[in-house]
Amino acid sequence: MQPTTTSRRAALKLLGGAGLAATLPRIGMAADADWPTKPITYVVPFTPGGSTDVIGRVIAQKLAIALGQPVIVDNKPGAAGAVGASYVAKAKPDGYTLFGGTISTHAINASLYKNLPYDPVKDFEPISLVAFLPNVLIVDPNLGVNSVAELIALLKKDPAKRTFASSGAGTSTHLAGEMLADMIGVKLTHIPYKGTPPAMLDVSSGQVTFMFDQITAALPLVQSGKLKLLAVTSARRMALAPQLPTMQEAGVPGFEMASWQAVYAPKHLPQPIAQRLSTEINKILQMPDVKDRLTNQLGMEVVAGSPAQLAALMQKEIPRWGELVRKSGATPG
Repeated sequence: MQPTTTSRRAALKLLGGAGLAATLPRIGMAADADWPTKPITYVVPFTPGGSTDVIGRVIAQKLAIALGQPVIVDNKPGAAGAVGASYVAKAKPDGYTLFGGTISTHAINASLYKNLPYDPVKDFEPISLVAFLPNVLIVDPNLGVNSVAELIALLKKDPAKRTFASSGAGTSTHLAGEMLADMIGVKLTHIPYKGTPPAMLDVSSGQVTFMFDQITAALPLVQSGKLKLLAVTSARRMALAPQLPTMQEAGVPGFEMASWQAVYAPKHLPQPIAQRLSTEINKILQMPDVKDRLTNQLGMEVVAGSPAQLAALMQKEIPRWGELVRKSGATPG
């Protein structure tokens, strides 16, 4: 039996649709293969000069060479990185917008902000872990303590009189202090500052008992004798100060924390582009000059890593910091 005119038209329509569908993947693959054809923007959600900004500029410079297109760093600070993160979350997932994410933007903020304008998991494509950056425990040399054990004894003796500083409410430096207080079973008063320099000055003058922060920020005051380092918060000693014990070695079992840095893109970035970016960034992080800059000058532990490894880290870190935020009652600064 010959097919009717109606059935022939239906068949032709179906075949035409199938043909179009068959060409769509090829069109997408061709677009991915041509990428990049214009400058790429690397959004840093903090002010210039900080660790995230330094990492962004190092990666941007090397990535521009690898990809043959300019990579422009765009600083969008505010709300512990939430301003920049929200901007990138809404950007087109075409490979032309990257994001310098951190423990704040992609772990702590998830529980710190009640109405976070982005979802760290649902709105971002993990590209690569970059580095861990531990904090150090800092005190005034005139406080009269020479070890973590002596500091803990002092804190337990009269906790009502003891305070700790941070570079801002809800930051990793704030939560490190809350973690110590929780682990040793005392309630301490948190004094948030608008940045690290004023906080360190008040610790060095004895107005605040202690604080946690990055070693590179503390070193000038340590070298001038105005601050003393007691321990590092990472699981291993750091290359920049190998003589400094870890908090666990110093008598606080289970105390481990390190801020981390990573690269993200908007969700639904085509996988060929995501993989290319991850591969190139991992190559960059293995370059001797990059490792020297980040490790020996900034005190970071360069780790690199796949998108899957970064996603796994977030799955562990988001609930971990959520619990501490709830325990401490930390709120945005």
